[in-house]
Amino acid sequence: MNDLVSVVVPVYNMEKYLERCLSSLAAQDYPNYEVILVNDGSVDKSQEICEKYCSEFENFYLINQKNGGLSEARNVGIKESRGQFITFVDSDDYVTKDCLRYF
Repeated sequence: MNDLVSVVVPVYNMEKYLERCLSSLAAQDYPNYEVILVNDGSVDKSQEICEKYCSEFENFYLINQKNGGLSEARNVGIKESRGQFITFVDSDDYVTKDCLRYF
């Protein structure tokens, strides 16, 4: 099965953890997925980190918005997703490389 999986990652001031999270998503062994980063008004370097990953990986997308909270960021990510399946990863978490394949 190669259905598109959308991974929504709400981001708010997580520069300390964000690279580990995004690196784990970039290393997935499932071939058909997108990562939707919703920067919820971060004032640290989170946006720069997100932009870096979006420029390096064509399946990473960034949405910048004013701070509206976790639920609003997730809802925006859902609206922008194109996948048949949607999952969430918090920006201070990381996943194993086979996470989406098992999903």
